[in-house]
Amino acid sequence: MKTTSGAQRNPGIDLLRGLSIILVVIHHLALRIPLMHTGLSAVLPSILLKALNWDGGKGVKIFFVISGFLITDHTLRRWGSLGGINAIAFSMRRACRILPCLLVLLGILAALNLAGAPDFLFHHDSQTLPGAIFAALFMHLNLYEARTNYLPPNWDVLWSLSVEELFYAAFPILCLLGGRVPKLPGLVFALLALSSPFAEWQIRNASDIWQDEAYGPGISAIAMGVCAALLAHRISPSLFEKLTPWLGWAGSLGVGLYLIDGHVVWLTLGYATPLFFTASCAALLLAFYNGWGKTTGSRFLAWPRQWGRLSYEIYLSHMFVVMPMVHLFRATGENWMLGWVWFIPTLGLSFCLGALVDRFLSRPADRWLLEKSGLRRPQPSGEARGRIAEI
Repeated sequence: MKTTSGAQRNPGIDLLRGLSIILVVIHHLALRIPLMHTGLSAVLPSILLKALNWDGGKGVKIFFVISGFLITDHTLRRWGSLGGINAIAFSMRRACRILPCLLVLLGILAALNLAGAPDFLFHHDSQTLPGAIFAALFMHLNLYEARTNYLPPNWDVLWSLSVEELFYAAFPILCLLGGRVPKLPGLVFALLALSSPFAEWQIRNASDIWQDEAYGPGISAIAMGVCAALLAHRISPSLFEKLTPWLGWAGSLGVGLYLIDGHVVWLTLGYATPLFFTASCAALLLAFYNGWGKTTGSRFLAWPRQWGRLSYEIYLSHMFVVMPMVHLFRATGENWMLGWVWFIPTLGLSFCLGALVDRFLSRPADRWLLEKSGLRRPQPSGEARGRIAEI
């Protein structure tokens, strides 16, 4: 098994992350400028336009699987085993990575809400600024939305953080159980990963918001990533090498099929569909982890890979681009024939804004907090700026 680079700077995994965040940005603009209503409908097949329109939720599910894979791979590399995890150091590292951008974003959203900016005002009586901030900070903004209705767009994207952060809070606790019962964490994560059909069935009659944002399916997807990373570290190198091409092609076929026409997959597999999708993502991650897909490192794919490396920053900030673009589209007469053109500057500006957030906030804050907490030694400014590629 290859361990020199693993998931830390893996072009295949970066590419998959890049595809996911691009799908999310397209989805959030397409909700307001549907691609099927633009001039592209005369050029591209409707199945492709519908997929681009609605694949944002699937992109978030891919993020979940990748997140579970990366945090587990990094844990095993840093501490040797799940049971050897330093829970305090793990939690501090996650806080250093997540909190700077999140706190600044919440401060901006609160200021714009208090200033009366239209896109940032709450439109439901049960929603309050303190309530939304509290929900975002304490891992239940998804539950808050399910109870009160959708929040404004720049707030709404934070629901997925609530799912991830809850898992991050439980992850070191489950790992520490491995110190007493070594096989217990792996068993728990496997059960969570396989619980996806039950989680989907359980929310079948819930509101549309909760069906999209419930804890169960998201945590199941993250757990699938955890199981994939555990397998990557335990499978014999020779067997892993033989399986890698099969995992890569099977994973690509499964992910591609669900992204292109998830409805057909649902008609075939029913509630097992999300399990099929997350397992396909896990198979593709395993293949990339072991060096499959050499072309993913080509210069041609450098930009989508960079999207993957900036995925967290782009995810938190892209609605500051999407909503102004929607307003400009409407203010200029809503030319639906050229509606698709608005996606080009939206993608470009979303990337640029994410890069600025990374350069001037996320990366410096992450480095400073790690150094001040003693989790990272100070480095000369000329040294490599590589950072663990976590979501």
